[in-house]
Amino acid sequence: MKKLFALCLTVLLFGACQNTIEQEFQKEAPFKPFEPPVPYETALAKAESILGQMSLEEKIAMIGGYNMFFTKGYDKYGIASIQFADATQGVRLTDGIIELDKSVAFPAPIALTSTWNTDLARAYAESIGEECRAGGIAVLLGPGMNMYRISQNGRNFEYFGEDPYLAARMIENYVVGLQNTQTIATLKHFIANNSDFRRRRSNSVVSERALHEIYMPAFEAGVDAGAMAVMTSFNLVNGEYSPQSKYVVGKLLRRDLGFQWLVMSDWVSIWDAEKALKSGLDLDMPGEDVNCSFCPEGHDKFLRGQAPSLVKEGKVQEADIDPMVKHILTTIIAMGLTGRQVKDTSYLNNYDKHVEVALETARQGIVLLKNENETLPFRAKEGDVILLTGKYATKLARGGGSAYVEGFDVITILDALRAQFGENVKHTESPTDEEIADASIVIYSAGTNDTEGRDISFDLPEDMNKTISRIAKLNDKTVVVMNAGGGRNMSSWNNDAAAVLYCWYPGQVGNKALAEIIAGVTNPSGKLPITIERRFEDSPGYPYLPAGEELHPAALEYDFGMDHPVFDVNYHEGVFAGYRWYEHKNIQPLYAFGHGLSYTTFEYSDLKTDSRNYNTGDDVLVKVDVTNTGQVAGKEIVQLYVRDLEAAVERPAKELKDFEKVHLKAGEKKTVYFTLKKRDFAFWDEDTSSWKVEAGEFEIQIGASSADIRLKERIYVN
Repeated sequence: MKKLFALCLTVLLFGACQNTIEQEFQKEAPFKPFEPPVPYETALAKAESILGQMSLEEKIAMIGGYNMFFTKGYDKYGIASIQFADATQGVRLTDGIIELDKSVAFPAPIALTSTWNTDLARAYAESIGEECRAGGIAVLLGPGMNMYRISQNGRNFEYFGEDPYLAARMIENYVVGLQNTQTIATLKHFIANNSDFRRRRSNSVVSERALHEIYMPAFEAGVDAGAMAVMTSFNLVNGEYSPQSKYVVGKLLRRDLGFQWLVMSDWVSIWDAEKALKSGLDLDMPGEDVNCSFCPEGHDKFLRGQAPSLVKEGKVQEADIDPMVKHILTTIIAMGLTGRQVKDTSYLNNYDKHVEVALETARQGIVLLKNENETLPFRAKEGDVILLTGKYATKLARGGGSAYVEGFDVITILDALRAQFGENVKHTESPTDEEIADASIVIYSAGTNDTEGRDISFDLPEDMNKTISRIAKLNDKTVVVMNAGGGRNMSSWNNDAAAVLYCWYPGQVGNKALAEIIAGVTNPSGKLPITIERRFEDSPGYPYLPAGEELHPAALEYDFGMDHPVFDVNYHEGVFAGYRWYEHKNIQPLYAFGHGLSYTTFEYSDLKTDSRNYNTGDDVLVKVDVTNTGQVAGKEIVQLYVRDLEAAVERPAKELKDFEKVHLKAGEKKTVYFTLKKRDFAFWDEDTSSWKVEAGEFEIQIGASSADIRLKERIYVN
């Protein structure tokens, strides 16, 4: 009887203890994906009804684009022609196509990712969606979301960094923000298109595990968030061109990720019409030649032109074409594009709001990498001279290609600094040694012009490096402002510069944010979504160019060189991409993933989990206190990493699995809560083609960057 009483008392006390622990923790609110205005099943039924009335000729006409950026419509079936537009960081005003007088040039997506602010990602995309609606655009050809594998990729600025978890969280919010305006998001480029060097001739050789753990999670998040279109890539994947590959489209996208909406090709990327008609693809873009704008030698495989003869020869069946048309119709119907006017000029009244979103993105996306002796913020006094020089002092740094957005009312660095500091600012293109030495502070603008269709050297031009070194040696208050789409080689002068600000491509008003940060009006809070290596040879993607070849200065015209043999790009690093690689190989980078400084300091304390032992599939609740121990208000990005201490397969030393951006006044303390799910402890098991969690010990790590882990706690998963 006493033993029974003791047992009951223990159970009661344990239960009370558990209730107390659970009250300490907060579970995250579930993410709410986009739901189309017309439910899928309803849209599918209507699409099938229309499909049953269409002739083969009408069906074939729908599987290719019209006039470069439109789909075929049929008034008799109530199906409108819908318009597409480029992409991701604003609406590109393609001549003769887009009916907008202006569009906001937002900071590049890699700058958006540097904010680590998912709410801002949603507002950013919503603003772009509203401008799409103002111009009658039904489909945005973005977000671009290929992973940052190599720093030399010319399109890194269009994407969301090196970490699949961070990219996934930003992408899902981008998708919801954009599609809440009733504008279709297009996830691109599926998949493993991580270089633009001869992208039409490169074959990405990549394992199933690496695809699922590194290169697909952002796409998966976009699909789960409700994205209604996907664009395939130019490159081959494991030996087959992406848009004509049953493995890529049929297996990875449609089966593994469960995507059920519209799949389109990138412009001129199909080389075998028969394969493409059977791959799971729906729409060939642009679908036809228009003034031979895209006519690479040997390309004559537009599906709309090839399908009739392939059907006649019995190589393709009408049953192969039916699913393509059905997916197109279902997508159009589900988004309500058959029953509403796409163009809504009331959104033209929202430009001021969009500009504010662009400015806030720049404020939170600029990364202070280095700040020796509190060089920044700079409080100008009467008589101080702020010397500005360098590449982008009087012109806006921006990326090129399909992501190019002109913007309006552009603010240059010189404009912004003069608005902030007035007559203290002196601009000189080629300052003398005396002018440099006498200046109170020198701001040097460095950077590169990244663009679609080519890769760009990790190394800065040698004359730029020499100029920075010269200035830094003459003036110990030299601030380097870097504008680039990815990491660049700063090793030769990094130790000499007093401060380094990574500003990416800041958009039309982003330089105002730069001036605010320099002046201390805004406290920097951005953190790197990439690792910046000391030399390119250290990076996981090195080497990747064909033997004996070098980067080419030309862009798209060079990209169409189909006479070049197909070459393999071997993803030899597997799942060890980004910071995973540098830690795995014990290589010290110049700046670590997640790094970024502030004008204040933060202290981490009291890390707790709601238990020490869990069953597979249990939520793991984590909390940690963060205190602003400095003198000014600031935002800190708290990063949670997970380490599997013993596994049957090789796993990274740590993997980002959650983060939170928290605002703290000087002296303020807040508790930050995280919820880890089963997937956060899993790896992709190639033997079973599924996610697997092994029983054992895991380490929860809390830090300010991947290289600055402040607290650790171990748990056991049964």
